[in-house]
Amino acid sequence: MSVAYERPGKRAHDALRPIEIHVGVSKFAEGSCQIRFGDTEVLCLATVEESVPRHLLGKEQGWVTAEYAMLPRATPERSRRESLEGRPGGRTFEIQRLVGRSLRAAVDLKALGSRSVIIDCDVIQADGGTRTAAIT
Repeated sequence: MSVAYERPGKRAHDALRPIEIHVGVSKFAEGSCQIRFGDTEVLCLATVEESVPRHLLGKEQGWVTAEYAMLPRATPERSRRESLEGRPGGRTFEIQRLVGRSLRAAVDLKALGSRSVIIDCDVIQADGGTRTAAIT
């Protein structure tokens, strides 16, 4: 049995969204990019700190972590900023953990020395695939 389904925008089932990555978009961050997957747009800024979490002190390795948030009007309906609620919601918290774990798996933490890299991922427009855009 097959079910006929046509994606909005007529994109084939095995076709990727068009991808654009613009680097160096922030004057102050040590690294930055704005990534677009189709109509999904995420701003990612990297901060390097000369310290590591307490559990890594003296281990001569670095740390990479991420923070993830959606702007209130990144979706068709405006949502309140989670920072005003006091803490991130479960979905946001899990996405932050996923992004951080994915980046740590791709980075040689020993090569960082005793430094931390914090990646701030802010979703400007959400049209599917925000997690993969943030990880990329």
